[in-house]
Amino acid sequence: MKKLVPDYIQNAKLYPPGTPLEEVKRKLGIDDIVKLNSNENSLGPSPEAVNAIREAANQVNLYPDNSAFYLKQKLAQKYDVLPEQIILGNGSNELVQFIIMTFLLPGEEVITCSPTFLLYGIMGRVMGGNVKEADLKDFCFDLEAVLSEVTENTKLIFISNPNNPTGTIISADNFKNFIAKVPDDVIVVMDEAYYEYVTDKDCPDSIEYVRGNKNVIVMRTFSKAYGLAGLRIGYAFAPERLVNQMEKVREPFNANSLAQKAALAALDDVEHIRKTTENNRLGLLYVYEQLKNLGIDFIPTQANFVAVKLGAGAGKICDRLMKEGVLVRNMESFNMPEYIRVSIGLSKENERFIKTLEKIVAT
Repeated sequence: MKKLVPDYIQNAKLYPPGTPLEEVKRKLGIDDIVKLNSNENSLGPSPEAVNAIREAANQVNLYPDNSAFYLKQKLAQKYDVLPEQIILGNGSNELVQFIIMTFLLPGEEVITCSPTFLLYGIMGRVMGGNVKEADLKDFCFDLEAVLSEVTENTKLIFISNPNNPTGTIISADNFKNFIAKVPDDVIVVMDEAYYEYVTDKDCPDSIEYVRGNKNVIVMRTFSKAYGLAGLRIGYAFAPERLVNQMEKVREPFNANSLAQKAALAALDDVEHIRKTTENNRLGLLYVYEQLKNLGIDFIPTQANFVAVKLGAGAGKICDRLMKEGVLVRNMESFNMPEYIRVSIGLSKENERFIKTLEKIVAT
Protein backbone atom coordinates (compact mmCIF):
# COMPACT_ATOMS: atom_id res chain seq x y z
CA MET A 1 0.00 0.00 0.00
CA LYS A 2 1.36 3.43 -0.95
CA LYS A 3 2.03 6.04 1.71
CA LEU A 4 -0.57 8.74 2.08
CA VAL A 5 1.98 11.23 3.41
CA PRO A 6 5.59 11.59 2.17
CA ASP A 7 8.27 11.06 4.82
CA TYR A 8 9.47 14.68 4.52
CA ILE A 9 5.97 15.89 5.44
CA GLN A 10 5.47 13.25 8.12
CA ASN A 11 8.74 14.23 9.80
CA ALA A 12 8.30 17.99 9.45
CA LYS A 13 7.85 20.19 12.53
CA LEU A 14 5.15 22.78 13.02
CA TYR A 15 6.15 26.42 13.37
CA PRO A 16 5.60 27.48 17.02
CA PRO A 17 3.96 30.94 16.92
CA GLY A 18 3.94 33.33 19.85
CA THR A 19 1.09 32.68 22.28
CA PRO A 20 -1.99 34.69 21.20
CA LEU A 21 -3.34 37.30 23.60
CA GLU A 22 -6.84 35.87 23.76
CA GLU A 23 -5.52 32.39 24.55
CA VAL A 24 -3.59 33.69 27.56
CA LYS A 25 -6.61 35.65 28.80
CA ARG A 26 -8.74 32.53 28.51
CA LYS A 27 -6.25 30.20 30.20
CA LEU A 28 -5.13 32.46 33.03
CA GLY A 29 -8.31 34.46 33.51
CA ILE A 30 -6.52 37.82 33.46
CA ASP A 31 -7.13 40.82 31.21
CA ASP A 32 -4.23 43.12 32.10
CA ILE A 33 -1.62 41.63 29.81
CA VAL A 34 1.49 43.12 28.19
CA LYS A 35 2.16 41.36 24.87
CA LEU A 36 5.88 41.43 24.08
CA ASN A 37 6.34 38.02 22.47
CA SER A 38 5.77 38.53 18.73
CA ASN A 39 7.74 41.69 17.80
CA GLU A 40 4.61 43.63 16.94
CA ASN A 41 4.32 47.42 16.82
CA SER A 42 2.89 48.49 20.18
CA LEU A 43 1.97 51.89 18.72
CA GLY A 44 -0.47 50.08 16.47
CA PRO A 45 -1.05 50.74 12.78
CA SER A 46 -0.90 54.12 11.12
CA PRO A 47 -4.16 56.06 11.65
CA GLU A 48 -4.11 56.67 7.91
CA ALA A 49 -4.03 52.92 7.32
CA VAL A 50 -7.00 52.43 9.64
CA ASN A 51 -8.95 55.10 7.76
CA ALA A 52 -8.10 53.43 4.47
CA ILE A 53 -9.43 50.11 5.80
CA ARG A 54 -12.68 51.74 6.87
CA GLU A 55 -13.15 53.39 3.48
CA ALA A 56 -12.49 50.13 1.64
CA ALA A 57 -14.58 47.91 3.91
CA ASN A 58 -17.81 48.34 1.94
CA GLN A 59 -16.14 46.85 -1.14
CA VAL A 60 -14.98 43.55 0.34
CA ASN A 61 -17.64 41.81 -1.74
CA LEU A 62 -15.30 42.40 -4.69
CA TYR A 63 -12.11 40.46 -5.38
CA PRO A 64 -8.90 42.41 -4.76
CA ASP A 65 -6.60 43.69 -7.49
CA ASN A 66 -4.67 40.54 -8.32
CA SER A 67 -1.78 42.54 -9.79
CA ALA A 68 -1.67 44.96 -6.80
CA PHE A 69 -0.93 47.65 -9.39
CA TYR A 70 -0.96 50.72 -7.14
CA LEU A 71 0.93 49.14 -4.27
CA LYS A 72 3.64 47.85 -6.59
CA GLN A 73 3.91 51.26 -8.23
CA LYS A 74 4.41 52.96 -4.86
CA LEU A 75 6.94 50.39 -3.67
CA ALA A 76 8.81 50.61 -6.97
CA GLN A 77 9.05 54.39 -6.69
CA LYS A 78 10.14 54.25 -3.05
CA TYR A 79 12.91 51.71 -3.61
CA ASP A 80 13.95 52.59 -7.18
CA VAL A 81 13.04 49.26 -8.76
CA LEU A 82 10.60 48.20 -11.46
CA PRO A 83 7.08 47.07 -10.51
CA GLU A 84 7.91 43.86 -12.37
CA GLN A 85 10.62 43.22 -9.78
CA ILE A 86 8.09 42.99 -6.93
CA ILE A 87 5.91 40.13 -5.71
CA LEU A 88 3.44 40.30 -2.81
CA GLY A 89 2.82 37.63 -0.22
CA ASN A 90 0.32 36.87 2.52
CA GLY A 91 3.00 37.95 4.97
CA SER A 92 6.68 37.11 4.56
CA ASN A 93 5.86 33.51 5.47
CA GLU A 94 4.09 33.01 2.16
CA LEU A 95 7.04 34.55 0.32
CA VAL A 96 9.33 31.93 1.88
CA GLN A 97 6.89 29.31 0.62
CA PHE A 98 6.85 30.82 -2.90
CA ILE A 99 10.62 30.84 -3.09
CA ILE A 100 11.06 27.26 -1.96
CA MET A 101 8.18 25.93 -4.08
CA THR A 102 9.50 27.69 -7.18
CA PHE A 103 13.21 26.94 -7.05
CA LEU A 104 13.90 23.93 -4.83
CA LEU A 105 13.90 20.40 -6.18
CA PRO A 106 13.55 17.49 -3.71
CA GLY A 107 17.00 16.60 -2.40
CA GLU A 108 18.52 19.99 -3.19
CA GLU A 109 20.07 22.02 -0.39
CA VAL A 110 18.82 24.99 1.59
CA ILE A 111 21.55 26.62 3.69
CA THR A 112 21.03 29.01 6.57
CA CYS A 113 22.45 29.57 10.06
CA SER A 114 21.12 28.55 13.45
CA PRO A 115 19.49 29.98 15.44
CA THR A 116 17.41 31.99 13.00
CA PHE A 117 13.81 32.28 11.83
CA LEU A 118 12.53 28.71 12.00
CA LEU A 119 10.40 28.79 8.86
CA TYR A 120 13.36 28.52 6.46
CA GLY A 121 14.22 25.08 7.77
CA ILE A 122 10.62 23.98 8.23
CA MET A 123 9.56 24.90 4.69
CA GLY A 124 12.79 23.59 3.18
CA ARG A 125 12.14 20.19 4.72
CA VAL A 126 8.41 20.23 3.88
CA MET A 127 9.36 20.57 0.20
CA GLY A 128 11.77 17.64 0.42
CA GLY A 129 14.93 19.71 0.61
CA ASN A 130 18.13 18.99 2.51
CA VAL A 131 18.46 21.78 5.08
CA LYS A 132 21.96 22.64 6.33
CA GLU A 133 22.42 25.04 9.24
CA ALA A 134 25.78 26.62 10.06
CA ASP A 135 26.38 28.03 13.54
CA LEU A 136 26.18 31.74 14.21
CA LYS A 137 29.45 33.48 15.06
CA ASP A 138 29.20 36.02 17.89
CA PHE A 139 25.41 35.76 17.46
CA CYS A 140 25.73 36.90 13.80
CA PHE A 141 25.30 35.06 10.52
CA ASP A 142 28.67 33.48 9.73
CA LEU A 143 28.88 33.96 5.98
CA GLU A 144 32.19 32.10 5.67
CA ALA A 145 30.64 29.11 7.44
CA VAL A 146 27.67 29.32 5.09
CA LEU A 147 30.00 29.32 2.07
CA SER A 148 31.81 26.26 3.43
CA GLU A 149 28.49 24.37 3.32
CA VAL A 150 27.84 25.16 -0.35
CA THR A 151 28.04 22.23 -2.77
CA GLU A 152 26.96 21.68 -6.36
CA ASN A 153 23.62 20.56 -4.89
CA THR A 154 22.93 23.89 -3.14
CA LYS A 155 19.99 25.92 -4.46
CA LEU A 156 18.95 28.45 -1.78
CA ILE A 157 20.65 30.42 1.01
CA PHE A 158 18.45 32.23 3.56
CA ILE A 159 19.89 35.12 5.59
CA SER A 160 17.84 36.90 8.25
CA ASN A 161 19.14 40.47 8.50
CA PRO A 162 18.60 41.64 11.22
CA ASN A 163 18.57 38.08 12.43
CA ASN A 164 15.57 36.83 14.35
CA PRO A 165 16.07 36.05 17.27
CA THR A 166 19.46 37.71 17.93
CA GLY A 167 18.85 41.11 16.28
CA THR A 168 22.32 41.20 14.74
CA ILE A 169 23.26 42.24 11.21
CA ILE A 170 25.94 41.43 8.68
CA SER A 171 28.11 44.25 7.32
CA ALA A 172 27.93 45.65 3.81
CA ASP A 173 31.50 44.60 2.98
CA ASN A 174 31.00 41.08 4.29
CA PHE A 175 27.86 40.71 2.23
CA LYS A 176 29.56 42.09 -0.90
CA ASN A 177 32.43 39.63 -0.52
CA PHE A 178 29.98 36.82 0.18
CA ILE A 179 27.88 37.47 -2.94
CA ALA A 180 31.05 37.49 -5.05
CA LYS A 181 31.80 33.92 -3.90
CA VAL A 182 28.31 32.45 -4.19
CA PRO A 183 27.92 30.26 -7.30
CA ASP A 184 25.81 31.70 -10.09
CA ASP A 185 23.22 28.93 -9.80
CA VAL A 186 22.47 29.61 -6.11
CA ILE A 187 19.81 32.10 -4.97
CA VAL A 188 20.48 34.23 -1.89
CA VAL A 189 17.38 35.30 0.05
CA MET A 190 17.67 38.29 2.39
CA ASP A 191 14.86 38.38 4.95
CA GLU A 192 14.69 42.00 6.10
CA ALA A 193 11.50 41.97 8.16
CA TYR A 194 13.02 44.39 10.68
CA TYR A 195 14.78 46.63 8.17
CA GLU A 196 13.04 49.86 9.25
CA TYR A 197 14.47 49.56 12.77
CA VAL A 198 18.12 49.32 11.70
CA THR A 199 20.30 52.24 12.78
CA ASP A 200 23.74 50.82 11.90
CA LYS A 201 24.97 52.56 8.72
CA ASP A 202 27.02 49.47 7.86
CA CYS A 203 23.94 47.43 6.98
CA PRO A 204 24.07 46.31 3.32
CA ASP A 205 21.80 47.79 0.67
CA SER A 206 20.68 44.38 -0.55
CA ILE A 207 18.21 45.80 -3.06
CA GLU A 208 21.25 47.09 -4.96
CA TYR A 209 21.96 43.49 -5.95
CA VAL A 210 18.41 43.08 -7.26
CA ARG A 211 18.93 46.18 -9.41
CA GLY A 212 22.16 44.57 -10.59
CA ASN A 213 20.25 41.45 -11.71
CA LYS A 214 22.00 39.13 -9.25
CA ASN A 215 20.31 36.00 -7.96
CA VAL A 216 19.19 37.85 -4.84
CA ILE A 217 15.68 38.06 -3.38
CA VAL A 218 14.95 40.64 -0.68
CA MET A 219 11.92 40.13 1.55
CA ARG A 220 10.26 42.94 3.50
CA THR A 221 6.97 43.14 5.41
CA PHE A 222 4.25 45.47 6.66
CA SER A 223 3.84 43.33 9.79
CA LYS A 224 6.53 44.89 11.98
CA ALA A 225 7.31 48.61 11.85
CA TYR A 226 4.18 49.36 9.80
CA GLY A 227 1.97 47.63 12.37
CA LEU A 228 -0.16 45.62 9.94
CA ALA A 229 0.61 42.10 11.20
CA GLY A 230 -3.06 41.13 11.32
CA LEU A 231 -3.53 41.90 7.62
CA ARG A 232 -0.70 39.58 6.54
CA ILE A 233 1.01 41.45 3.75
CA GLY A 234 4.65 41.17 2.77
CA TYR A 235 6.61 41.93 -0.38
CA ALA A 236 9.80 40.86 -2.06
CA PHE A 237 12.17 42.39 -4.57
CA ALA A 238 13.88 40.15 -7.11
CA PRO A 239 15.10 40.26 -10.71
CA GLU A 240 12.14 40.12 -13.08
CA ARG A 241 13.20 36.69 -14.39
CA LEU A 242 12.83 35.26 -10.85
CA VAL A 243 9.59 37.10 -10.09
CA ASN A 244 8.04 35.72 -13.29
CA GLN A 245 8.64 32.18 -12.07
CA MET A 246 7.41 32.82 -8.51
CA GLU A 247 4.20 34.33 -9.89
CA LYS A 248 3.36 30.87 -11.27
CA VAL A 249 3.01 29.43 -7.75
CA ARG A 250 1.35 32.48 -6.21
CA GLU A 251 -2.30 31.92 -5.41
CA PRO A 252 -4.57 34.43 -7.20
CA PHE A 253 -5.80 37.29 -4.98
CA ASN A 254 -3.35 36.38 -2.18
CA ALA A 255 -3.01 40.05 -1.12
CA ASN A 256 -6.47 41.02 0.11
CA SER A 257 -8.04 44.35 -0.74
CA LEU A 258 -7.98 45.78 2.80
CA ALA A 259 -4.30 44.88 3.16
CA GLN A 260 -3.43 46.59 -0.12
CA LYS A 261 -5.29 49.78 0.81
CA ALA A 262 -3.79 49.85 4.30
CA ALA A 263 -0.28 49.26 2.99
CA LEU A 264 -0.63 52.11 0.49
CA ALA A 265 -1.70 54.49 3.25
CA ALA A 266 0.98 53.24 5.64
CA LEU A 267 3.72 53.96 3.11
CA ASP A 268 2.57 57.57 2.94
CA ASP A 269 2.50 58.02 6.71
CA VAL A 270 6.18 58.82 7.23
CA GLU A 271 5.46 60.40 10.61
CA HIS A 272 4.08 57.13 12.00
CA ILE A 273 7.25 55.29 11.01
CA ARG A 274 9.32 58.06 12.62
CA LYS A 275 7.36 57.70 15.87
CA THR A 276 7.70 53.93 15.69
CA THR A 277 11.46 53.90 15.24
CA GLU A 278 11.94 56.61 17.88
CA ASN A 279 9.83 54.64 20.34
CA ASN A 280 12.00 51.62 19.63
CA ARG A 281 15.25 53.59 20.06
CA LEU A 282 14.21 55.02 23.41
CA GLY A 283 12.78 51.69 24.54
CA LEU A 284 16.02 49.89 23.77
CA LEU A 285 18.02 52.46 25.74
CA TYR A 286 15.77 51.94 28.75
CA VAL A 287 15.78 48.13 28.58
CA TYR A 288 19.56 48.00 28.05
CA GLU A 289 20.17 50.24 31.06
CA GLN A 290 17.81 48.32 33.32
CA LEU A 291 19.17 44.92 32.34
CA LYS A 292 22.70 46.14 33.03
CA ASN A 293 21.57 47.39 36.43
CA LEU A 294 20.19 43.92 37.15
CA GLY A 295 23.42 42.27 35.98
CA ILE A 296 21.60 40.44 33.19
CA ASP A 297 23.32 39.81 29.86
CA PHE A 298 21.64 40.52 26.53
CA ILE A 299 22.48 40.69 22.83
CA PRO A 300 22.59 44.27 21.44
CA THR A 301 20.05 44.45 18.64
CA GLN A 302 19.21 46.27 15.41
CA ALA A 303 15.58 45.15 15.59
CA ASN A 304 12.59 45.78 17.86
CA PHE A 305 13.36 42.94 20.26
CA VAL A 306 16.13 41.88 22.61
CA ALA A 307 17.42 38.38 23.37
CA VAL A 308 17.97 38.29 27.15
CA LYS A 309 20.17 35.65 28.80
CA LEU A 310 18.62 34.26 31.99
CA GLY A 311 20.47 30.96 32.27
CA ALA A 312 19.17 27.44 32.73
CA GLY A 313 15.92 28.67 34.28
CA ALA A 314 14.94 30.90 31.37
CA GLY A 315 11.95 28.77 30.39
CA LYS A 316 10.55 28.80 33.92
CA ILE A 317 11.07 32.56 34.16
CA CYS A 318 9.21 32.93 30.87
CA ASP A 319 6.28 30.96 32.33
CA ARG A 320 6.31 33.04 35.51
CA LEU A 321 6.30 36.25 33.49
CA MET A 322 3.23 35.00 31.62
CA LYS A 323 1.42 34.26 34.88
CA GLU A 324 2.16 37.85 35.88
CA GLY A 325 0.61 39.05 32.62
CA VAL A 326 3.83 39.72 30.71
CA LEU A 327 4.18 37.71 27.50
CA VAL A 328 7.72 37.16 26.18
CA ARG A 329 9.08 34.47 23.87
CA ASN A 330 10.64 31.26 25.16
CA MET A 331 13.72 30.61 23.02
CA GLU A 332 13.92 26.87 23.55
CA SER A 333 12.47 26.16 20.10
CA PHE A 334 15.24 28.34 18.64
CA ASN A 335 17.86 26.22 20.42
CA MET A 336 18.63 29.09 22.79
CA PRO A 337 17.28 27.57 26.04
CA GLU A 338 19.08 30.08 28.28
CA TYR A 339 17.39 33.06 26.60
CA ILE A 340 14.06 34.77 26.32
CA ARG A 341 13.20 37.25 23.58
CA VAL A 342 11.31 40.38 24.53
CA SER A 343 9.79 42.85 22.09
CA ILE A 344 10.19 46.56 22.69
CA GLY A 345 6.81 48.04 23.54
CA LEU A 346 5.47 51.31 24.86
CA SER A 347 7.38 52.83 27.77
CA LYS A 348 4.83 51.59 30.32
CA GLU A 349 5.04 48.08 28.84
CA ASN A 350 8.84 48.07 28.96
CA GLU A 351 8.71 49.25 32.57
CA ARG A 352 6.30 46.52 33.53
CA PHE A 353 8.51 43.88 31.94
CA ILE A 354 11.57 45.12 33.83
CA LYS A 355 9.78 45.43 37.17
CA THR A 356 8.22 41.98 36.83
CA LEU A 357 11.49 40.41 35.76
CA GLU A 358 13.30 42.08 38.67
CA LYS A 359 10.74 40.66 41.11
CA ILE A 360 11.06 37.17 39.66
CA VAL A 361 14.84 36.96 39.56
CA ALA A 362 15.04 38.29 43.12
CA THR A 363 13.06 35.32 44.46
